[in-house]
Amino acid sequence: MIGAITLLLVCQLIGTIIAHAAGWPIPGPVLGLVLMLVWLIIRRGPSDQMQATTQTLLRNLGLLFVPAGVGIVNELGVLRANALAIAVAIPISTLLALGVTGALMQYLARSER
Repeated sequence: MIGAITLLLVCQLIGTIIAHAAGWPIPGPVLGLVLMLVWLIIRRGPSDQMQATTQTLLRNLGLLFVPAGVGIVNELGVLRANALAIAVAIPISTLLALGVTGALMQYLARSER
C-alpha cells in the first residue's frame, strides 16, 4: 500500500514541478494524473497493490472533503460579505458557460457536415 501511495504522490509532485517550471496554467495534480495514465498504459494496467490502494481511497473519499468543509466554515465571514456577488456570479457564469458550449457545439456540428 505504501508503494502505491508513494507512486501516486510522486506523480503529483512531478506534475506540480512541471507545471511550475513550464509556467503552464494547468494544476500540477492534473499533469500528475496524465503521468499516472501514461504509466498505467505502459504497464498495461494497475498492479494488484495499486488497485487495492485506490479502492481503499475511493471508499473513504468522503473524509477527503472534510478539510474543504472546514475551510468554508473558516471563511464564512468572507462568504457572507460577498454573498450578493457570489449569488450573481454563479448563475451568470453557469449560463454563460452553457451558452458558449451550446454555440460551439452547433458550430462544430455544422462544420462537420
